[in-house]
Amino acid sequence: MGDTYEEIPRVELTPEAAVLLRRLRGAHGPLMFHQSGGCCDGSAPMCYPAGEFRTGGSDVLLGELVVDGVGEPVEFWMSRSQYEVWSHTRLTVDVVAGRGSGFSLEAPEGVRFLIRSRVVGG
Repeated sequence: MGDTYEEIPRVELTPEAAVLLRRLRGAHGPLMFHQSGGCCDGSAPMCYPAGEFRTGGSDVLLGELVVDGVGEPVEFWMSRSQYEVWSHTRLTVDVVAGRGSGFSLEAPEGVRFLIRSRVVGG
């Protein structure tokens, strides 16, 4: 494993995702992501006002995303079961056209967040 593995962020943002997060932050205040297991919308990262989704022992804080123009890091949480499946991947939060879950803050924008992953050695 080693230190080099941990120096690479576990989760990153595309420039498009950062633009959307700045807009959502302006409208809703501090934000957080939660990535659960499952299929369909359950496999997409959900964006909530910070603290609205209760995390606990079954969740892992994967990273704190620093976004230019956003005053605080955006925490990215993942369910422990999903983390075990994706433990050897680097995740990138992206944005695509289309409607995601009605519970995620970007839904009214006509876009949805999605995860792109790539496997890394470890």
